[in-house]
Amino acid sequence: MTSILSTRFSAIAIALLLAGCASPPTRFYTLSAPLAAPAPAIQSARLFIDVAPVTLPERLARPQLVVRSAGSASSTRVDILEQERWSAPFNSELRDALASSIANRLGAIDVSRSGRPTDQPVYRIAVELREFDAVPGEKVQATYGWTISRSDNSRSSACQLSVTEAVASGIDALVLGVQRTVADAADGIAANVVAFKANTASSCKS
Repeated sequence: MTSILSTRFSAIAIALLLAGCASPPTRFYTLSAPLAAPAPAIQSARLFIDVAPVTLPERLARPQLVVRSAGSASSTRVDILEQERWSAPFNSELRDALASSIANRLGAIDVSRSGRPTDQPVYRIAVELREFDAVPGEKVQATYGWTISRSDNSRSSACQLSVTEAVASGIDALVLGVQRTVADAADGIAANVVAFKANTASSCKS
């Protein structure tokens, strides 16, 4: 009987030890935010967009969140958070979030998902994330550049937007900060498309 009890206690101890050594759970985040209803005045016109894959620094093209440590003593250190991940590689997550946000703001159709029309021009949007700095509990700073062109002529328009969002402590707050920079970029790009479509000069949002 003593031997059986000893064996049971040993099994329980081993199970508890293994549980204590288990890796922490991986959390997944998305940049996609709830979309508001598009503006009726814009929604009434047929508009087609094609958002290309986003170009960004190679260190960011991964599913893990990449952050810079806060504080002057460690400002040169970059951390790759293995347990904090985007739901897709960051470049894919960013492209999808921008495409859906721009389409929503314009009441437009994203032809990368629905197929290209044969009788309507497509507004091609190429976006580059030129700078990105995410510091938990401090800020998210991003610089977006983009070029807009039409499929039926050689006209183009280029703009750049730099934005800084203060964030509270915690990864959830950091992700919300990144979402806000995406929303700011989508606002700027959508406004640029409207001006470009009207063939008017567009002052870039800065």
